[in-house]
Amino acid sequence: MSLRSQRRLAAELLNVGEGRVWIDPDRIEDVEAAITRQEIRRLIHEEIIQPRPKKGISRARARVLHEKKKKGLRRGPGRKSGSTHARISKKRRWMKKIRALRKKLRELKTSRVITKSVYRKLYNKAGSGVFESTADLERHIKTRGLGRKQ
Repeated sequence: MSLRSQRRLAAELLNVGEGRVWIDPDRIEDVEAAITRQEIRRLIHEEIIQPRPKKGISRARARVLHEKKKKGLRRGPGRKSGSTHARISKKRRWMKKIRALRKKLRELKTSRVITKSVYRKLYNKAGSGVFESTADLERHIKTRGLGRKQ
């Protein structure tokens, strides 16, 4: 005999889909006899009818990917979409560069490698975009002989 109506009633009472209704195979005769909601409720209480657990989505693959990304993998050119300016704006790039240059200039001034007047000239040059990087700044100081004379 079909347990279709019993399964439907049980699904409604358990608030799950019909596919998630489990019926004890040893007690099928009792379930066949139950035709009212009250009888189905009693069978649920006796745990002859139970809801199957929800199937979750495994995070195992996500964890593996996260570990790889922590190691610096999966960051090659194939992963990148968008132009350089789309990924890091011109303003952000400028901010990163100018902050590094100004920090380097402060260090050179406090460690007395350059004088205050040279510091000011280089600071203004950095602000007007003369230097590409801190290495370029140091090269400029070395080639022009702007370091403090010992």
